[in-house]
Amino acid sequence: MAPNDSADTNGTAPHGPARAVAGRRKAVRYIVPVAVAGVAAATIGLVPALASSGDPDLPEITAQELIEKIAASDTEQLSGTVKISTDLGIPTLGGLAGSFVPDGAGDKGGASADPQSKLTELASGTHTLRVAADGPDRQRVSILDNASEYSLIHNGDEVWAYDSKSNAVYHAEEKAGEHAKRGDQPVPDGVPTTPKAFAEQALKAADGTTSVKVGGTAQVAGRDAYRLVLTPEQSGSTIGSITVAVDAKTGVPLKFTLQPSSGGKAAIDAGFTSVDFGKPAASSFSFTPPKGAEVTEADSAANREKAHKAEGGLGPFEGLNAKGEGVKVTGKGWSTIAEIKAPGGSGMPSTSSGDKASGDMPAEAQEFLDSMGDKVTGTFGSGTVFKTRLVNALMTDDGRVYVGAVTKDALVKAADSAG
Repeated sequence: MAPNDSADTNGTAPHGPARAVAGRRKAVRYIVPVAVAGVAAATIGLVPALASSGDPDLPEITAQELIEKIAASDTEQLSGTVKISTDLGIPTLGGLAGSFVPDGAGDKGGASADPQSKLTELASGTHTLRVAADGPDRQRVSILDNASEYSLIHNGDEVWAYDSKSNAVYHAEEKAGEHAKRGDQPVPDGVPTTPKAFAEQALKAADGTTSVKVGGTAQVAGRDAYRLVLTPEQSGSTIGSITVAVDAKTGVPLKFTLQPSSGGKAAIDAGFTSVDFGKPAASSFSFTPPKGAEVTEADSAANREKAHKAEGGLGPFEGLNAKGEGVKVTGKGWSTIAEIKAPGGSGMPSTSSGDKASGDMPAEAQEFLDSMGDKVTGTFGSGTVFKTRLVNALMTDDGRVYVGAVTKDALVKAADSAG
């Protein structure tokens, strides 16, 4: 029996130490023209529902105290195994992501080990990750497959990525202090790989627009935990609820589950199956390229991508960048919608355009987007809505994109309001 009485903050923004995790959300980083796929990967941290085992007796705690406990957690050393299951209602992204690898990068080479593309695979299916951390300068994330392993290692001023399947290595050197600018995470912005990273992104969206309660207790990976339940109070969101299991002793989120407003199974369920808060072995963060491996330096990969863009690889979307320039954000909380205006006012690239300079979309990607599209009209004109169970995107015929974790009707309303 869970002894906890639910404590409801009903949209009250966290105070004190909790502000570190409850600030305004940063602008989403978009990868277009695979708009829906890219956004799904970048906003994968906005979701939950909780499958627990056990119901331990723990001292009562309020929602505010539990949020502050997460914010005050100073755990910097841990290792363990994380299972991530994602069901956004989209096909597996592994093969699709390869359609947007810069020219000249084949099955064997830096592209197959580049974390920017490899980690998008977490946006669909079930994956087992082995993680380790020893302070802000040393982290490791390994994605385990049946017969292969992909590892991303941050050790001091170096970042290594290795794909055992293709024997490809990706290497980057950081300038002093550069890792601090990206939040001490050795992964691309917006791609969480631990329950804590998921929880922090979810809490950022809870400022003034969310009911936050303590929903009893649970046992995760053999540890007692409180359940923090976040429920959007705004209409039009595709998110039904989020549940975070928080370690009762350390304040570290152990499990994160998102239930979509449409019902059914969880859209995202990420949690530790085993965890150890001791200091990981130093060997966990050491890496030497295997004999015969093809090593790609980050500078070379970046230059190749720039050349690809210069040839029109991104078509009408090449004016967008990682800083969010060209992106207008409207709304707040769970109803936030981003508007992207393509330079030149051209619509979505198409395999049938016959114009290579316009940035034709690979046939595989075109088929992927068409399978999810619904034609819509409004005072804005006409366009197509591409849907997942969580993130939806409206792409207008005159080259605008509206995207968010909101319903189709909310996107059309936003386009109409923009004129």
